[in-house]
Amino acid sequence: MITVDHIKELKERGDALRRYLDVDHKKIELEETELRTQAPEFWSNPKEAEVVMRKVRELKKWISGCEDIHRAVGDLEVLFDFAKEGEATEEEVEKQYRHALQLIEDLELKNMLREEADSMSCVLKINSGAGGTESQDWASMLMRMYIRWAEENGYKLAISNLQDGDEAGIKTVTMEIEGDSAYGYLKGENGVHRLVRVSPFNAQGKRMTSFASVFVTPLVDDSIDIVISQAAISWDTFRSGGAGGQNVNKVESGVRLRYQYKDPYTGEEEEILIENTETRDQPKNKENALRQLRSILYDKELQHRMAEKEKVEANKKKIEWGSQIRSYVFDDRRVKDHRTNYQTSNVQAVMDGDINDFIKAYLMEFGGEG
Repeated sequence: MITVDHIKELKERGDALRRYLDVDHKKIELEETELRTQAPEFWSNPKEAEVVMRKVRELKKWISGCEDIHRAVGDLEVLFDFAKEGEATEEEVEKQYRHALQLIEDLELKNMLREEADSMSCVLKINSGAGGTESQDWASMLMRMYIRWAEENGYKLAISNLQDGDEAGIKTVTMEIEGDSAYGYLKGENGVHRLVRVSPFNAQGKRMTSFASVFVTPLVDDSIDIVISQAAISWDTFRSGGAGGQNVNKVESGVRLRYQYKDPYTGEEEEILIENTETRDQPKNKENALRQLRSILYDKELQHRMAEKEKVEANKKKIEWGSQIRSYVFDDRRVKDHRTNYQTSNVQAVMDGDINDFIKAYLMEFGGEG
């Protein structure tokens, strides 16, 4: 049963968010920024214009978030008074309370996304670990999990490279997930994911352990300047994989980009390898590969500019026992994150993309640290 104290607590949390986010100042800033967009020459520089438009969208998001909370809590107070007079039911009050609470928790969660890259889209790559078919099947299950998460949360997803497993599953996949704060929400997925199950590929029905790694980097757009040395780029073309007989297999539409990268801070050299088979159009695949290269170079720069990013790199361990960030134990009906200790018994929901509680637990504990 909802009480006056419940409503008072919600109101205090909403007011605290409004003060912390300085919404009144954001409204003034929004008015000033929108005036700039009305200038006749505003779109003469598309890159600068996009930066301003992104700022407008960001300000509107915070302002509307706080206003939605204010309205929801106000409606709850009215409904609570109606219930005392017998003009509303306890169920209606409970429903409105849950709605207001969800709005507050969502905005509190967004407030954890404070780093420069958090508002960006992202590139998510999954690699299967040692173990052949077992780990390749597990990698494909993770791919499906993230595809379902993206669909359920309104993100646009494109697969830019996919290599099928030898017998089942996949060896690797690279996906671009586009939408506000995709990187901020998914950055905590970096690391090794461990599966324990009775194997469908084992004739004796043994309990098997499989591993796959997930790497997430920000997807850089054209409004951010990243310098790419053309002399350091070389290209290969190849026929894309897939079902035989398709046009995509008959022409060399797949591209492989090799970039000889030299770290400007340490002088260390490495080759960055990117493959893209997203479309049947080779020039388009080259464009997509260059976009991913810019994202990788931007992420490398972030490692130097933000010390907090070292935590992301620390998660990129060898794909084996002991380095996992999360365990999925099917026969015990348990999924547990080893960093936050958050766990759930609803394994099927998790594999269907319901990972928001894991994301929230991670951000609430580590979000302020980047």
